[in-house]
Amino acid sequence: QVQLVESGGGSVQAGGSLRLSCEASGFMFERSCMAWFRRAPGKEREGVASINRYATPTYKDSVKGRFTISRDNSKNTLYLQMNSLKPEDSAMYYCAAEVACYRTSGSLAPAQYNYFGQGTQVTVSS
Repeated sequence: QVQLVESGGGSVQAGGSLRLSCEASGFMFERSCMAWFRRAPGKEREGVASINRYATPTYKDSVKGRFTISRDNSKNTLYLQMNSLKPEDSAMYYCAAEVACYRTSGSLAPAQYNYFGQGTQVTVSS
């Protein structure tokens, strides 16, 4: 049974930092492609960052240079380091997994991913 459990969200002032974690279980993590998505109230879900099994990252343009996605296969854990946070980054953040992924390219398309976690809330105040 696949499980994705996010943590690390919270409230921070603009310019601050947060580190999100996603603990994965129920599949071979090292063979997966992983991603972070977010959804703000009244907006569509959007891909923020992805990382393939070769640890190649892909980022949404608006977070490039501020967010860093990484993975620790020994801990079955995905991370998202978020720096220089802006109020427009406020959203529920979700971890996603594409199990048995052999892509060398990144993808921020929700349809590419098989499983999503329950989310962790990030609120950035101005």
